[in-house]
Amino acid sequence: MAPSSSSYPRDGWEPVVLDRAATVLTGGGVVVLPTDTVYGIAALPAHRDALYALKDRPATMPVAVLVDEADQAWSLARPSPLARRLAARFWPGPLTIVCLASAAWDEPTVGLRCPDHALVRALAARVGPLATTSANRHGQPTRSTAAAAAGSLVGSVGLVLDGGSCDGLPSTVVDATGATPVVLRLGAISAESLAG
Repeated sequence: MAPSSSSYPRDGWEPVVLDRAATVLTGGGVVVLPTDTVYGIAALPAHRDALYALKDRPATMPVAVLVDEADQAWSLARPSPLARRLAARFWPGPLTIVCLASAAWDEPTVGLRCPDHALVRALAARVGPLATTSANRHGQPTRSTAAAAAGSLVGSVGLVLDGGSCDGLPSTVVDATGATPVVLRLGAISAESLAG
């Protein structure tokens, strides 16, 4: 599948790109975007069901939420002291922190990440937290280019943002609901770093 005709290169992020991406998201659409790790697909939380359809992903698997800063993250969570310490140490960066959810999120827990990517953080600052998951069909490898990421999905998206090659490791996912971090998925941050 070809990417959306509304595609922008990485050297043109401001201001038209943010405007267009915000319009797509607030209209209920999905955007393919680069992050500091891999390409993702993003929607506003109220429209996150679209992400499952595009990936052909089981609805029982939660999606993460990208935020612009810790304060935005904590609006969706009841962070433990551990979660706050990890965020202070590793954000912005490739760590997804699973917390108990606040009343603002309709699931028991929520995985939160503040990426080290200016575009994504600016977009989250403008439209609010972004429900997101990697831009690939469920069970298939992530794609390193915007076109390949968009083409791997089941359907079309509202906008593709081309950030060049994104071929890093995915974020490390850690359960921080208790006093000790529990690694749910190893990624760019090692278990030793989390324990240190």
